[in-house]
Amino acid sequence: QVQLVESGGGLVQPGGSLRLSCAASGSVFNINDMGWYRQAPGKQRELVARITKDGSTNYADSVKGRFTISRDNAKNTVSLQMNSLKPEDTAVYYCHALTVLYDTIRTAYWGQGLQVTVSP
Repeated sequence: QVQLVESGGGLVQPGGSLRLSCAASGSVFNINDMGWYRQAPGKQRELVARITKDGSTNYADSVKGRFTISRDNAKNTVSLQMNSLKPEDTAVYYCHALTVLYDTIRTAYWGQGLQVTVSP
């Protein structure tokens, strides 16, 4: 089992910045990918950014150049630096971790979610 505890989020004006952080505990040695997803009202949850254990990243097209994901494997944390925020970035943001056992058993874990609101 992996527990994910998120921090950060809140209300920010358009063009502003926020930083989200997520700390993993429990069976962290099995964690492969970590990342952030978001879900806006009336929409499906979508990938924002993901980072592998070796540091490879991928981003949603809508956030490329504005958001940066980083990971500290020693501390079992993942962070998302969000710059140049837009109203359309408003959503609940969820930390995500994927564990893999025996190369085949994949389990996804989620944080409790953080509200990010971008508004004048």
